Amino acid sequence: MEWMESIGKAIQYIEDHITEELSADQIAGEVNLSPFYFQKGFAMLCGFTLGEYIRNRRLALAGNDLATGDDKVIDIALKYGYDSPDSFTKAFTRFHGVTPSQLRRHETMLKSFAPLKIRISLDGGYLMDYKIVKKEAFTVIANAKEFSYEGAKDAIPPFWQEHYKEGKGQTVMGMFGINIDEEMGQNKFEYLIADLYDPAKEIPEGFVTRIIPEFTWAVFPCKGAMPEALQDVNIKIFSEWLPSLKEYELAAGYCVEYYEDPSKYEKGTLDENYYCELWIPVKQK
Repeated sequence: MEWMESIGKAIQYIEDHITEELSADQIAGEVNLSPFYFQKGFAMLCGFTLGEYIRNRRLALAGNDLATGDDKVIDIALKYGYDSPDSFTKAFTRFHGVTPSQLRRHETMLKSFAPLKIRISLDGGYLMDYKIVKKEAFTVIANAKEFSYEGAKDAIPPFWQEHYKEGKGQTVMGMFGINIDEEMGQNKFEYLIADLYDPAKEIPEGFVTRIIPEFTWAVFPCKGAMPEALQDVNIKIFSEWLPSLKEYELAAGYCVEYYEDPSKYEKGTLDENYYCELWIPVKQK
């Protein structure tokens, strides 16, 4: 249960240092996980990005401080990492629905946001289908863009929409969606909408090539309407497969989504039989 235990310890570390400066690198290092998979796994398991969770916990605690104490707003703002009363007030109002001054006048109720607790469940005996496959290095041609981990879930789908709207789908159909964070310790990662590269063809302006190194991959099949089917597999990987992983461990900051040609299916990617795969690089412990 190393993976789940590490996420649980990370949550406790956040609670113990909630008024201090916190980063994904720092927290992941405390629990011996790579920042790349820690941030991805945290979001899958907890339903919040790491940044959202820390921000919500701080604002909930700030509300309690305002309601029960006499500290100045500026002091509470600084305590929870805000540089000015204005930035604190805006964030506080978005979260609680009222300003700090309105709360101080006892005009409203607070919103709570309790610390997460990771519970390991063995109910159901669910078995995940996957295979371990060694693949040689391959080169892709891609439309590439850098994303921050914070907000990437909402930012990447519009990137795909923009890709096709601008006619780039005529050059790269989108066989792959690839996350790359080679250092596995950054706040940002490169995302590729990619196809296999044909070296006989020129690389059009606005596109790049990337070499995906040789790895042993854990390959997870996914069948069903997108994006729900793929999201479900992602959640199961981080909540069920990783906690039970004994022979292998995560190997590198790559994650590959392989998509079959949607034109093969009556309803395209929304077809109940649509097929794709998720590849994660692994190595033997």
